Amino acid sequence: MTKPDNLQNIQVRKDSFECSVTADITVFGYVDGKLKILLIKRSFGYYKNHWHVPGGVMERNETIEDCAAKVLFVLTGFKNIHFEQVKTYTALDRHPIKRVITVCFYALVKPENHPLTLKDTITSIDWFDMDNLPEKFGYDHKKLVEVAYSFVRNNLRDKLIVGELLPKKFTFQELQNLYEDILNVKLDKRNFRKRISQMDVLVNTGEKKQGVQGGPFLYQLKS
Repeated sequence: MTKPDNLQNIQVRKDSFECSVTADITVFGYVDGKLKILLIKRSFGYYKNHWHVPGGVMERNETIEDCAAKVLFVLTGFKNIHFEQVKTYTALDRHPIKRVITVCFYALVKPENHPLTLKDTITSIDWFDMDNLPEKFGYDHKKLVEVAYSFVRNNLRDKLIVGELLPKKFTFQELQNLYEDILNVKLDKRNFRKRISQMDVLVNTGEKKQGVQGGPFLYQLKS
């Protein structure tokens, strides 16, 4: 371990330690009352017969966000996906051949808007229920999924970040169903409505949902 009193070891030099940096993206979807995670199997590299979140190495001319967008398109065909950073992982033994630091992102999408296609280097791609994950993960990707899942739950509860998990316009009941399904709780309707109203993040569109008894109002997130 570097001695803390050696100031030369905290400044960037030409011979400073270098390592590879990767972007890994945990893509979540919501279908039939279940939160799902997108996982892939690759035909190359280590852990071929294991499941991974989409990920890949950052090149010299890229930002980490550029890398994340590239990885999603190359491995899944998804493009123009909004993603946010979750955490950076720096464990010394993350990769079997060299030191690799990864920046993990998450995205919230509607699976029906993003059909799955097998790319050249992918042998399997599928959505998995968060309560029924596969056993064999490559690298530390199970940990990445679990931490990102906790991050998504906290953001839903504290900031009402839903991404594409709901339609652009939705009812209070649809929002409550999303809360209950993802957080695995049963909520009192009146208390839930009061709490969401206090967050001041929704606007009543004045429109009513067609084909539903009582015609409940539709809401959307404030821009």
